[in-house]
Amino acid sequence: MQNLEIIPFQAELQPEFEAINREWVEELFSLEPFDIAQLQSPQETIIEKGGAIYFAKMNDQILGTVGLSKVDKHTFELIKMGVKKSAQGKGVGMFLGQQALNKAKEMGANKVVLYTHTKLQSALRIYQKLGFKEVPVRDGKYCRCDLMMEVDV
Repeated sequence: MQNLEIIPFQAELQPEFEAINREWVEELFSLEPFDIAQLQSPQETIIEKGGAIYFAKMNDQILGTVGLSKVDKHTFELIKMGVKKSAQGKGVGMFLGQQALNKAKEMGANKVVLYTHTKLQSALRIYQKLGFKEVPVRDGKYCRCDLMMEVDV
């Protein structure tokens, strides 16, 4: 998709962040308390803690979003990556993933981790293309996740 641009979080985009992520999580799983906190208060729960949120935009339309949650000085977690159904299969997820890895590196990361589920096959293909490799699941902090991946940036 040409003309895709990446834009940082702005307070007026919180409803888009929530709607895009709520759609896929509720379709396949159920929202956990941490989801609700992140979706309703992303400024406080993600950005003010050293993370970031980005959106894929084309022609004044938000097509997808991705977040980076700061784990430690050199590690970020890729979180809340979602693409509107109307834009799926068109490279938006790959674009968001590449941009997130670039932004994480700019923010001082040398590693990005993510937690996911094996039934998210489209997402897994994107993660693998981005260089993520499966590692043993640590922390068990997400009920719905059965897979952990990481990549050096």
